[in-house]
Amino acid sequence: MVSLSPPVCDFGRPAIDFELPGVDGRRHSLASARGPKGLLVMFICNHCPYVKAVIRRIVDDTRELAALGVGSIAVMSNDPTDYPEDSWDNMAQLARDLAFPFPYVLDQSQDVAKAYGAVCTPDFFGYNSQLKLQYRGRLDESRKETAGGGADGRPRRELFEAMRQVALSGTGPAQQIAGIGCSIKWRNS
Repeated sequence: MVSLSPPVCDFGRPAIDFELPGVDGRRHSLASARGPKGLLVMFICNHCPYVKAVIRRIVDDTRELAALGVGSIAVMSNDPTDYPEDSWDNMAQLARDLAFPFPYVLDQSQDVAKAYGAVCTPDFFGYNSQLKLQYRGRLDESRKETAGGGADGRPRRELFEAMRQVALSGTGPAQQIAGIGCSIKWRNS
């Protein structure tokens, strides 16, 4: 397993449109996933220990972000051939088990991950209401283990705070800390 960090935020880069099948039986796009105040595009998967460490926090944060007008969508771009935990059926099961408040979609061709420049899971892209990139940082300081933190036992909610700022002002924080995660499992060409 290779751990990677995504590059820093390319402020203002436009979101790239897509239409992908969701485990809910519907097709999803930027237009269907976005909220009036912004959009969070997340590249995740089922097997990655970095994702497993924070998936419940992702669910909680996206619920709160929805109340602020920020939509969310999770894209799974891994090749499940060598990672059966990332199969369609397992994606659907995880979404049901955790009651995902966002669409979980499959990027089988991996074209969407390539177009976005996604490099790892999790990899977060936070957009404002004009779908201009404002955040490319981490969820929080968790790694392969869930980080502890403040009085509530949780570390500073960097992604949530950044996207709340985007919802309120249209711009993300100037200082962002890159996330870390497992490399996307690219198909052998």
